[in-house]
Amino acid sequence: MQSNLNMNINNDLAKLLLRITCAGLLLFHGLFKIYGDFQHIKDMVRAAGLPEFIAYGNFIGELIAPLFVVVGFKTRIAALLIAINMLASILIAHTDIVLKLNDYGAWMIELNVFYMMTAIVIYFLGAGKYSLSRCIGKWE
Repeated sequence: MQSNLNMNINNDLAKLLLRITCAGLLLFHGLFKIYGDFQHIKDMVRAAGLPEFIAYGNFIGELIAPLFVVVGFKTRIAALLIAINMLASILIAHTDIVLKLNDYGAWMIELNVFYMMTAIVIYFLGAGKYSLSRCIGKWE
């Protein structure tokens, strides 16, 4: 019995750390876009032949959804929004470097893929016990 309790605590702690790592780090990107050059995002969206208002979805994927994931509220849907945002960033802004490596041998889109894949893992795992909603509901 004690072993199962420890395993559950470890699983919930791992979910919390994964949420903080993925969404907490992604928040910096969202904040940068608020205080930095958001026009650059609009220009990339327009250059891809899409309406400029789609650029504002970036705030959902890099600011609002990560906040929800960090605190553990509507975690699964928020994680899915992060994954979709990262896929859109690859398709809109990074198609020319998808198959390229940087000067150090790393995949040039590895950060985008990291955020996308960890968000997908969070989607499948859910928030865990250490969350605002404490595993209540379908999207937690």
